[in-house]
Amino acid sequence: MRVLGIDPGIACTGYAVLESNAEGKINLIELGVIKTSPDSGIAERLLTIFNGVNEVIASLEPEHFAIESVFVGKNIQSALKLGHARGAAIVAASKSGFEIAEFSPREVKQNITGNGNATKEQVQFMVTSILKLTKVPKPNDAADAVAIALSFIQTYKYNQKIKELNKK
Repeated sequence: MRVLGIDPGIACTGYAVLESNAEGKINLIELGVIKTSPDSGIAERLLTIFNGVNEVIASLEPEHFAIESVFVGKNIQSALKLGHARGAAIVAASKSGFEIAEFSPREVKQNITGNGNATKEQVQFMVTSILKLTKVPKPNDAADAVAIALSFIQTYKYNQKIKELNKK
């Protein structure tokens, strides 16, 4: 199973592709960021995100798509821009026929560390440990995308086990 995780952002959208085999081993295939120019207008920035996600899908051929849901903080303008970036990535995934799996930041933290209030450092430590990496993935946007993809894999496996138990 190959999963594309997206950490959306208007300036920098992180992505990561993980692959899980039948034995349960999870490998990091690729991670990176799609950067937009701060000098560009919103439409051009969204097109850059859309095209970047399309390129990742075409080159790495994931089977599943997971994205972080909008986190609303104090700054409504930031949340609105984040929503736009999410929309561009979701449209790219939808264009390729993916179902969209969404995880809140709290759900990702809970799935990765067992604590929905975990710090970024705790999530990074667990991602590094689970994937048996020698160092924490960088940059941070890409590292967050790894956690989102990993969250999908763990949730998917859990749901598969529940289905198997219900069949018995």
